[in-house]
Amino acid sequence: MSPKRRVFFLSDGTGITAETMGNSLLSQFDDIEFEKDTVPFIDTVEKAEKQVEIINKIAEEDGVKPLVFDTMVNREVRDTLLQCKGFTIDIFGAFIKPLEDELEIRSSHSVGKTHSIINSESYKIRIEAVHFALDNDDGARTRHYDQADIIIIGVSRSGKTPSCLYLAMQFGIRAANYPLTEDDLDDLHIPKTLKIHRNKLFGLSIDTDRLVAIRNERKPNSKYSSFRQVDMEVRGAEALYAKERIPSINTTHYSVEEISTRILATTGLERRIIT
Repeated sequence: MSPKRRVFFLSDGTGITAETMGNSLLSQFDDIEFEKDTVPFIDTVEKAEKQVEIINKIAEEDGVKPLVFDTMVNREVRDTLLQCKGFTIDIFGAFIKPLEDELEIRSSHSVGKTHSIINSESYKIRIEAVHFALDNDDGARTRHYDQADIIIIGVSRSGKTPSCLYLAMQFGIRAANYPLTEDDLDDLHIPKTLKIHRNKLFGLSIDTDRLVAIRNERKPNSKYSSFRQVDMEVRGAEALYAKERIPSINTTHYSVEEISTRILATTGLERRIIT
């Protein structure tokens, strides 16, 4: 049985930065099961004191220090949190002071700067890209494919929609997606709707066993989730990619972040926004 450890992501803002960086570090420890809590907007000493009580109680119950990742900017609030019986990691503090020394200027120490709207044009591009991804999801509409930067194709539940949304949110990429069906795979030719946009196509594949498990969560014990059906679709899609020389990746062992970044690296698409 894997050892367990409680983890807290604490912030005087949204907590997104603490979560992102903390999870990146914790991902290197596969043999430990982490039970995670995110607590945003700890922006007063009173809120910090309450959180200290919670952490100290858990430390006593578990007999081991909880891990505490924080992105506190307010020094008074952070000093209060340091009184807890957890193992605390000041994510900003590890980098801000060396940067101040190198840049020879003090940082603004402003709460919420990480996710503020720094560039209004980038924000506009991001929102428009997200709307595009939603409007052109799962082949529901194809008439706007001429405006797409990329069209992601693949069988059902291979990761098309989350990849399109991540590309839009993080990079401002206008991504559409089109599901490959049995009819599309019968003759191993690019569907008629997509032929004119051939140079924008990118294929996703996935291991059969993994896709069977995913589909069974949605429609258990159905033809849709049967091994025979899934294997037929996966093999057909991969054969189509090879025959038509469509760039593709297997998504089985990748997160949506990795899938999207690999798509950019493979296609040479450039991000439209500064994240």
